[in-house]
Amino acid sequence: MDNSRLYLTLCVILVFVLLAAIALLIRSYNRLLKRSETLEDTIDNLGKLNDKLRMDRHDYLNQLQVVYGLMELGEYEEMNSYLKKIYKEFIKTGKAIKTSKPALNALLAAKNAEAEAKDMDFVIEVKSDLKALAVEDWCLCKVLSNLIDNAVSALEDSDRAGKRIRVDITESKEAYIFEVENNGPTIPEEIRDRIFKKGFSTKKGEDHGMGLAIVAEILAENAGSIDFESEEKETVFRVTFKKGET
Repeated sequence: MDNSRLYLTLCVILVFVLLAAIALLIRSYNRLLKRSETLEDTIDNLGKLNDKLRMDRHDYLNQLQVVYGLMELGEYEEMNSYLKKIYKEFIKTGKAIKTSKPALNALLAAKNAEAEAKDMDFVIEVKSDLKALAVEDWCLCKVLSNLIDNAVSALEDSDRAGKRIRVDITESKEAYIFEVENNGPTIPEEIRDRIFKKGFSTKKGEDHGMGLAIVAEILAENAGSIDFESEEKETVFRVTFKKGET
């Protein structure tokens, strides 16, 4: 009888161990799957950024020839106007490659192009190279990608003129700070405590209601935090990674 109980106890323990191992494997598989998906996006974005840089380099000489021609003709006002246009175009790419993280640079360049294709002004302000940020690149890209997509979605539903998204990357003595701002509609007070819950969305469809939940999950795993402010003229999501805790 004692042997039977011992055998049964060992079997129960073995079952629990196996279940725990299976759960760990599933969690590891899902994490690897997320990395794989983000890696594919990153490779695609890096390819697009590389193509853009090559095109800019090739186009640079052509632009110089135009400017030189206008100068030779004495068309100084036209030359000044032309220089402003090409400077604005080149500076956009330059702002997107200021961090030490190529994957993030490529993501920002890709999101910039996507926003402009939808007639949205995309402003990037980088005040930190993020060299000491210990968060894995794929996690950081996933967080910012979802926040930017969320901003784009908010503006698509808005009839506001001059649609604008701002991404601000900075650091203080205590933390790295990422802000994604849009001038779309205000987030209603009655849903603000639910927007980070999985499946919650104001839109219909199975693809909605996951972005902010994914952000919250990744931040929880990487000792990060998120808060937001939503007023009549702007909504800002702020992600913080405290230094020494990542």
